[in-house]
Amino acid sequence: MGLNAAELAGRIDHTLLRPEATLADINQVCREAIKFNFCAVCVHPYYVPQIHKLLHGSEVKTGSVAGFPYGMNCTADKISEANNVLTAGAEEVDMVLNIGALKDRNDDVVRRDIAGVAAACHEHGAILKVIFETCLLTDEEKVRACKLAVEAEADFVKTSTGFQGGGATVEDIRLMSAAVKEAGLGVKAAGGIRTYEQACALVEAGATRLGTSAGVSIVQEARTAQ
Repeated sequence: MGLNAAELAGRIDHTLLRPEATLADINQVCREAIKFNFCAVCVHPYYVPQIHKLLHGSEVKTGSVAGFPYGMNCTADKISEANNVLTAGAEEVDMVLNIGALKDRNDDVVRRDIAGVAAACHEHGAILKVIFETCLLTDEEKVRACKLAVEAEADFVKTSTGFQGGGATVEDIRLMSAAVKEAGLGVKAAGGIRTYEQACALVEAGATRLGTSAGVSIVQEARTAQ
């Protein structure tokens, strides 16, 4: 599947979540997102007011994170974090589910955790993407996490934070896409996406959104390939 550059750009969340990111770096990714017409910019909560201001008037959405990168925060803290970024202008929130609770099969805990943040997002007219950290999970756990995200009324399921040594794979995207297809959730591939070839393979496998810090080079590569 060969996506053209514009189609690909419209699926990309231009991401800058490195802890050493500076205001100058944030300004740069916002300029790039507007120039290439990416879907969203995703940054840490501290920078949400800045990107919301910089992206104002463009079609690029303001995105941030909650419970990032480990997911082991208390649910009340995740909800508070989500409300803070939503009030500051975030239109999308990517939260990490409680990985330990999922592995312990405490499904009610995981479901309530996601549902609490989903309710906060939806109250603000925003969407919630749930990060699984697939490199830490079995296939059974990935499918169960998809089921819980559906039940908790999340909007997307997402593979990875990119901070645990693993990233998006075609196999995981196929698995997750099949698990949420009937419910109509989106599927976000994130972590280690560096090339146009990778991006196309993930979209073909079922990814509806791509989280990457390499969006500019990927789109430039797509233009060369056309």
